[in-house]
Amino acid sequence: MSDAADPLAQIRTHGAVPRHVAIIMDGNGRWARERMLPRPLGHRSGMKAVRAVVEAALEAGVEVLSLFAFSQENWQRPVTEVSALMSLLEEYIAREAAELERRGVRVCFLGELDRLGPGQRNAVDAVMSRTACCDRLRLNLFVSYGSRAEMVLAVRGIAEDAAAGRLAPEEVGEDLISQRMFTAGCPDPDLLIRTSGEQRISNFLLWQLAYTEIFISPVLWPDFGRKELFDAILDYQRRERRFGRVQA
Repeated sequence: MSDAADPLAQIRTHGAVPRHVAIIMDGNGRWARERMLPRPLGHRSGMKAVRAVVEAALEAGVEVLSLFAFSQENWQRPVTEVSALMSLLEEYIAREAAELERRGVRVCFLGELDRLGPGQRNAVDAVMSRTACCDRLRLNLFVSYGSRAEMVLAVRGIAEDAAAGRLAPEEVGEDLISQRMFTAGCPDPDLLIRTSGEQRISNFLLWQLAYTEIFISPVLWPDFGRKELFDAILDYQRRERRFGRVQA
């Protein structure tokens, strides 16, 4: 394959790769419905897409990959679907943990994890511990997550510290608030991808996305893979990021 036809070669010559790519994985249910399959089979196919995107992110040199896996609102879905999703979470960890560790992927689950059942919580804690020293790619999996709830927790913690005299009001700034977010220690996303053509951010990383470039892909999540991720990165590389400023 010539460099002109190889998207990875193009990425390497077109400029800086986004350090942090965040993805709202959408379209599993629609993918299943179009094939007259049960929704859980759509989620299972989506799990395969996670592997493809992790591998592609490693190829491209992305440092942080954040995937919105399960929102707080998703707890309101039918019990059978929630149960299937939680089973898939355990299955994903059991199937992928050794390979993720081998590839140097540090897995971090972010969200209100206390809502997980004992089995899921044990699996989550185990894979985070197992991969804690990996440093090639940080994979953030957001589970039981809502951005407004995240900000409420951060503000509540700051208020408690101020009330106890551990923090003066003038010390509260953007850096302090960022340190109280689940993503503390990560750069803000450079690129947000939403699959399935939907054009909303669904209560995901509202604080962190202030200057993030957004790419809407029409592809349903189970069909999203290496090519689609590279297309989004190439589109990002063609943009001029000004962060509210005007270039001279």
